[in-house]
Amino acid sequence: MWPNGRMQVGLLFGVCVLSATMCRGGARIEGTVALGSAGPKPAPVSRYQAKTPVGPPEPVSAVVYLEGNFPHASTTNSVEMGQKNYQFTPGVLPIQKGSTITFPNFDDDYHNVFSFSKAKRFDLGKYRKDERPASQKFDEAGVVKLFCEIHEHMRGTILVLDTPYFVKTDKDGKFALENLPAGSFKLKAWLDEKMVLEKTVDLVDGKTVRVEFGGK
Repeated sequence: MWPNGRMQVGLLFGVCVLSATMCRGGARIEGTVALGSAGPKPAPVSRYQAKTPVGPPEPVSAVVYLEGNFPHASTTNSVEMGQKNYQFTPGVLPIQKGSTITFPNFDDDYHNVFSFSKAKRFDLGKYRKDERPASQKFDEAGVVKLFCEIHEHMRGTILVLDTPYFVKTDKDGKFALENLPAGSFKLKAWLDEKMVLEKTVDLVDGKTVRVEFGGK
């Protein structure tokens, strides 16, 4: 029998090895997407709306996501898509199917957020900064285009995804997806409704795969 000190060291070493094996964080994908001029195009601001302090639209980005047969637990995520400086903030919002979104107004004027998209049709009506319209649950995967009835230049996009593995690129197109399951999957880069790039990836636990998405 080992002295107590040696026994404790041996047990701790075993736990550390086991933890390292169990907590490697799965597979990882990193890379870039060539953004170019892709992405949802902002509408011009009308002469009437130019009198208000309209902020710049969000820089172009892509949404990168892993597509496959994953176990689907019920989604209870709650996220926010505001209206600030007379723009949707963020301009593009990826969410997992089943998530709920609130639409706070941070401007001093009324807004009226609505969508006629197949994946989600709703109209929040006019509301001010101190009012809270009903939150909306998104149960169908697809693209939801947002508009404001009062400010016609405002455009927003919600990308509802049937996967828990997704991320937005930064303004330079860089991305990283972590804690991914091992296996062969489709990796997609959504730039807009007309441009979705795709590559097959083979993921191994504890390994990083580099993926580069070119433009047209």
